[in-house]
Amino acid sequence: MPVKIEKKIVGYSVAKEDDIEEVSTAEVVEQQETSNVVHMTEKLERPEMLLGSTYKIKTPLSEHALYVTINDVVLNHGTEHELRRPFEIFINSKNMDHFQWIVALTRIVSAVFRKGGDVTFLAEELRSVFDPRGGYFKRGGKYMPSLVAEIGDAIECHLRMIGLLKDDTLDEHQQQLVDEKREQYDSMTKQSEEAESKGDFPAGAQLCGKCQTKAVIQMDGCMTCLSCGDSKCG
Repeated sequence: MPVKIEKKIVGYSVAKEDDIEEVSTAEVVEQQETSNVVHMTEKLERPEMLLGSTYKIKTPLSEHALYVTINDVVLNHGTEHELRRPFEIFINSKNMDHFQWIVALTRIVSAVFRKGGDVTFLAEELRSVFDPRGGYFKRGGKYMPSLVAEIGDAIECHLRMIGLLKDDTLDEHQQQLVDEKREQYDSMTKQSEEAESKGDFPAGAQLCGKCQTKAVIQMDGCMTCLSCGDSKCG
């Protein structure tokens, strides 16, 4: 096949047969190594044994807990191309109220896992599902807008564990700002506790939103802080 040369020729040399053979051999080896790399596709058969992790979900919405199990397949084991990718998901519970949509969800998510490519969007999509009856707070104070969102949160935790998602860490300046705000809050809380323990303010005083001291009482029909003087009436 002829090749059109667009640039100006600045030099040339005659290639020897040995050089051509060496280049051809290197290209063949590289192509063989690349062709032996196994990628995540729908045609990949399920191995006899898979590595798995199980996550417990206990919500105030149900008496029984949910157990989310995600099994991973290890591709190109023992090579520089070794990867651990999610292959399938199972959700089990004694509560049969949500059986139909849970089975449907597991089959769809498993199909997306086996298709390959970037599957990290699943966690974000599931976490954005809101329950019209309202969400709840899980252990640790984290708000979950729905049960589906907490399943997405479990998937995200698993993707972080196997390295598909990176942890969102704060840089040096952000961490310094957070530490300063924490020190300010601890200082105000300590002052408030000391003042309360000394009995400097009435027992029924409310917490002031400005100085964080339980010193807000009603004076002349207006809520006023006895510590910093902040008043709703200006």
